[in-house]
Amino acid sequence: MTTSPVYRTVGNSGLVVSGVGLGCNNLGRAGTPTETQEGTDAVIEAAVDSGITLFDVADVYGKTPGTSERMFGQALKALGRDAEDVVVVSKFGMDMRGVNGTDHGARGARRYVHRALDSSLSRLGRDHIDLYFYHTPDGVTPPEETLAALDDAVRAGKVRYVGTSNHAGWQIADADHLARANGGTRYVAAENHYNLLDRRAELEVLPAAERFGIGLLPYFPLANGLLTGKYRHGQAPDGSRLSHSKKNLLESTDWDQIERFVSFAEDRELTPIQVAFSWLASRPQVTSVIAGATTPEQVRSNAVAASWVPTSEDLEELDRIFPPPEKIALF
Repeated sequence: MTTSPVYRTVGNSGLVVSGVGLGCNNLGRAGTPTETQEGTDAVIEAAVDSGITLFDVADVYGKTPGTSERMFGQALKALGRDAEDVVVVSKFGMDMRGVNGTDHGARGARRYVHRALDSSLSRLGRDHIDLYFYHTPDGVTPPEETLAALDDAVRAGKVRYVGTSNHAGWQIADADHLARANGGTRYVAAENHYNLLDRRAELEVLPAAERFGIGLLPYFPLANGLLTGKYRHGQAPDGSRLSHSKKNLLESTDWDQIERFVSFAEDRELTPIQVAFSWLASRPQVTSVIAGATTPEQVRSNAVAASWVPTSEDLEELDRIFPPPEKIALF
């Protein structure tokens, strides 16, 4: 198994990113080592030194909205690295609690998109964002209006590529149709919840991504830590996230399934994290696995965790442990 990062293009675009990206939702998060700027600086430096080029942040991340973007921008500046050395992802569309002004819930509206983008650029200390995601549909704004606003941003040079996050397969298809029909900028990436324990993205999102040439960036690759091997027989280590939050997961998880998964990894002299990341990396259209981290050690481990290449037999056994979702026959 290789121990160097893998690099891939994002969908049908010329954007090249590392096969594992750093999820920056922990930057400025209370109760973590990255709550401080010093801790954030250490994690970003470890990521860059480990060959990670994709950094996934959002305007809403941090103990207060905007905190993660600001701390990430400061960390990158402190490193003295050229802005072209990294691919910066940010997102708009979730509730900023008034930071971007009154929005009336229409956070995909042209007026709001431009305001949110300028605010993010200011916090990041950059003149452009490499990949800008619509974080979640607002249920109010027509998709063609949001696409037009993003096209404006691309033409102005403030954004290089655009993508969707938490969109259903039909919404991805609809957006691609509208962009083509209007001659506008098309989405090149989709960021969705996807891991061995939750494979629902295979029903609609992956087929849509493959059909329209969109690269998938799965988040929560370790299913809130359940696929790390740290949680066994419903027991959570002291101080772990599930020991004080989302305790319902400890009650609802199939622990026999988790034990079979851990044994699968041990039989191949791999860690559960390596298996979970590498399985995602083997899926059609998956470009980069988004993994959060709060320490340099976690970053360095994650950076090479997707290097194992499973055989067809390996994939079949994982399907037996984690059965794929059943597709509904339409005819």
